[in-house]
Amino acid sequence: MQETSLRKRREDEKSLQSTEPKTTNLQKELGLFSGICIIVGTIIGSGIFISPKSVLSNTEAVGPCLIIWAACGILATLGALCFAELGTMITKSGGEYPYLMEAFGPIPAYLFSWTSLFVIKPSSFAIICLSFSEYVSSPFYAGCSPPQVVVKFLAAAAILVITMVNALSVRLGSYVQNVFTAAKLVIVAVIIISGLVLLAQGNTKNFENSFEGTKLSVGAIGLAFYNGLWAYDGWNQLNYITEELENPFRNLPLAIIIGIPLVTGCYILMNVSYFTVMTATELLQSQAVAVTFGDRVLYPASWVVPLFVAFSTIGAANGSCFTAGRLVYVAGREGHMLKVLSYISVKRLTPAPAIIFHGIIATIYIIPGDINSLVNYFSFAAWLFYGLTISGLVVMRFTRKELKRPIKSRSPCTSRCSWKSSPRRNHQSNKLSLPGPSPSCDEIYFCKQYLWLFLPDVFKKKKKA
Repeated sequence: MQETSLRKRREDEKSLQSTEPKTTNLQKELGLFSGICIIVGTIIGSGIFISPKSVLSNTEAVGPCLIIWAACGILATLGALCFAELGTMITKSGGEYPYLMEAFGPIPAYLFSWTSLFVIKPSSFAIICLSFSEYVSSPFYAGCSPPQVVVKFLAAAAILVITMVNALSVRLGSYVQNVFTAAKLVIVAVIIISGLVLLAQGNTKNFENSFEGTKLSVGAIGLAFYNGLWAYDGWNQLNYITEELENPFRNLPLAIIIGIPLVTGCYILMNVSYFTVMTATELLQSQAVAVTFGDRVLYPASWVVPLFVAFSTIGAANGSCFTAGRLVYVAGREGHMLKVLSYISVKRLTPAPAIIFHGIIATIYIIPGDINSLVNYFSFAAWLFYGLTISGLVVMRFTRKELKRPIKSRSPCTSRCSWKSSPRRNHQSNKLSLPGPSPSCDEIYFCKQYLWLFLPDVFKKKKKA
């Protein structure tokens, strides 16, 4: 009797184990260097080749233009640190969607989903393809701007080709992305090195009286930030792969702190390179800034610049289409869009209906719009939800205190002002509280904690663990 009961018990245990669903988890294979490469490769795209002209047109001088580029990099870094806290506090995929859901409920999250599908992602795709078409067509129209019909036709053709590539094969899309990412880094290095050589040779005339003639207004500064921040878009992409990062509580903020300032330095150096060979007036009159730079510096090999800029923009457009197609697919699966958009090609295993839908919306944006209007359109919608998401971080400091926060951002975006009556030091946060009616030094704490005391703190935590 005991043997039969033991045998039955073992059979029951085996049947229970066999009925349990097998789950596959993402492997933690990405280290700190991979995280930095993802940030740099995602941010650097078409923005640095089209935004310098728009930023300069709103600032009207070289000095304020370079300051705007640096300020945009600082703002992107602070926003990314806030997203780092959100990404380690709410470990769900979907970008801003789960953060808005936890902070404000389903309505803002639903609005973000639809805004991303119809405004943010398609307009970004359209901007990148328009910049590609301008750089490809500009060598054929030397001394004048290419016709808008040609530019829009080439942009529509680029959208069609990229959409077909991503709808036909995931592997083909990944190969395209890898090749064009390498080309992107090559042209950035060529422009920076050439500019530094010219600067060392004494070409500093365009930097004299760099603030002369500046006439700034609130609206002009806002438009300059819109165009500058477009070039930095992609700073939040590392949140999508938090589960695949090795030791994300250390590597996520470190990749942000190293990667985005690295991009900021590249952008400032590229603008300096442009100004070594062009005055502010000449840069504003240029139809393609990098092409003009190549004609004046790299001749007779100036054809390299538009070629590699085209590669860079195609790579950025391919990455945008790849990720946006998945967003449309998930929206259809969750019932936010038509059910047909959640279908997957049985033969090719790609969300082909979602990718085709995204390409159609982007093509519609190309017909009436130009690059500057689309950038302003995109930046307003994108940074509206970025700001709402960061404000949700502040709200959850009070409404969701029970959530664990492995990374706690102390940036000015989320700083708290507290009144102290006597000087004392908080040993847990290493933050000095000043006497009298003054705010707590959160900005000082941010710089200290993240910029030059972060590494020791991380290693201390690692030893404790």
